[in-house]
Amino acid sequence: MPKSTPQTERREARTAPKPPGKIGGTEKVSFNVNRKPFSLDLDPRTTLLDALREHLHLTGTKKGCDHGQCGACTVLVEGRRINACLTLAVMHEGQDIVTIEGLGTPDNMHKMQAAFLEHDGFQCGYCTPGQICSAVAMLREAKAGWPSHVTEDVGAHHIELSDAELRERMSGNLCRCCAYPNIIAAIRDAARGDGM
Repeated sequence: MPKSTPQTERREARTAPKPPGKIGGTEKVSFNVNRKPFSLDLDPRTTLLDALREHLHLTGTKKGCDHGQCGACTVLVEGRRINACLTLAVMHEGQDIVTIEGLGTPDNMHKMQAAFLEHDGFQCGYCTPGQICSAVAMLREAKAGWPSHVTEDVGAHHIELSDAELRERMSGNLCRCCAYPNIIAAIRDAARGDGM
């Protein structure tokens, strides 16, 4: 073995791989999910979707495309629908989050869940939790007078939920099985109970 010299030691020090610095770590995040408080230590890069599925084991919220294109991961945050795959859990500190599990139970279903069952608004069922959460929030948006791209009179206080209006408002939620006619029928039925 050759003898080490100051010159070779300097060369080895320059070319030796450096140990990685501390990456990430965890951050405490507290929020209410389905009316229950939770506090988690999470990598700050954890999406809300992964926090719900992997840490809280609420697997009703589905991971579809993981790019915000299919809507399978739609949940309600502070009453508004969002794609849980596109937001970080740490961004929702102190907020109220509702997943499909928090809308209703098999014994006490939310009216939208019951309408989806009544109208067979699903086939494989993978997109259904996101469809239902999105539909619940969408009816609230319409009731509040929020116009959509196809709303004819954006200043109207009452929005008529035509098929075109419903399709536009639900366009962020895809159904690969193409159960759209039954989904629209289910939403229309649930909307009647809302006075829409």
